[in-house]
Amino acid sequence: MNDIPSSLSIIDESNHGRVKKVRDMKSLGYKIIGYQCALIPVEIMSAFDVVPYKICSDIKEPITEADRLLATASCPVMRSCLDCALKGRDDFLDGLVTTHSSDPGEKAARTLGAYTNYPYFHFIDMPGTVRPEAITYFKTQISDFAKTMASFTGKRLSTEKLNIAIELHNRQRSLVQELYALTRPVPPLISGTEIVKIVRTLMTLPVQEGNNLLVQVIDEVKKRGKGPAQKRARLLIWSSTLDDPGIMQMFEEQSNVVYDETCGGIRPFRSSVKVTADPLDGLAAYYLKEITCARTFRQASLGEIEKNYSEDLRSRFGYLKQVVEKWKIDGVILLLVRYCDPFAFEIPSIKDYFSNLSVRSTYIEYDYSERALAPLRTRIEAFIDTIS
Repeated sequence: MNDIPSSLSIIDESNHGRVKKVRDMKSLGYKIIGYQCALIPVEIMSAFDVVPYKICSDIKEPITEADRLLATASCPVMRSCLDCALKGRDDFLDGLVTTHSSDPGEKAARTLGAYTNYPYFHFIDMPGTVRPEAITYFKTQISDFAKTMASFTGKRLSTEKLNIAIELHNRQRSLVQELYALTRPVPPLISGTEIVKIVRTLMTLPVQEGNNLLVQVIDEVKKRGKGPAQKRARLLIWSSTLDDPGIMQMFEEQSNVVYDETCGGIRPFRSSVKVTADPLDGLAAYYLKEITCARTFRQASLGEIEKNYSEDLRSRFGYLKQVVEKWKIDGVILLLVRYCDPFAFEIPSIKDYFSNLSVRSTYIEYDYSERALAPLRTRIEAFIDTIS
């Protein structure tokens, strides 16, 4: 891996200078709208020729300003995003779209709206179930989002324009799925750290530019002579979010992370928006049903009265079975930052699910700070010792 392909060099540069890249785009006339959650329908922004920019937390930046406004016993990732915004780190944004991803996320979103002065701000109310009436309600929320975007940009949203945006983002999803397929060989052709960098870059660029870069990356990875070395274990990481290449690199010191079921990884890309007569119907169903976020309640069957625990586990986590089989997973790390309550409540059930698949898993919770990394490394090493 000494000769880094040109497209992966671009990925490295984009991650080191992510803010510089987006400032350069802004100087070229692009409007940049930030979003904080994978549940935001980015197709709406792309349809208005606006660049969706995923706001990321920063573990290296001590949280100070946000502690004046949010309780310290709340999601540190959300607090970090708020802290960076309050310090002017995101002053290049033309606006911000937020949603009720969790209770701390909702509080952070409301605080961002109150304490920042972006020209545009929109909050999407996200239902907590996948029942038909919830999807209908969520469609009205996406419609309202489109209306405020039209007012902000001075453009009209046509069905044709929205369908084109959906097609472009579906293309990106299929390319990301192809990218993850490159981790299936033993050893993998691409590292988990490289994938985190690639996904971060995609969440910075206009969708077509991201697609073009993805095609180059996939082609170059397939052609390069040598990928990551085979290490002691093949891991799956299940988490709310993991978009920090440095943390992923720490996981890969002794293992190959071949799949990361996170919002900074495959979760927003695992399936595609279905084509519907009204594209808002397809978007509402996709973002509420297909993105497997712990904050959304999924019944095994609609209207169930008596609970069937096995059926419940399959309805919530069944998609992971083929991942374990196809990616030859040796072990699973359930990784959460402290106070991430929606995902923390899922831990007992998902551990049971992996146990039923005869796959070892471990739950690791860490404080979102650099001082927490050394103990995190120790726990990772201890788990790998038990499975290798």
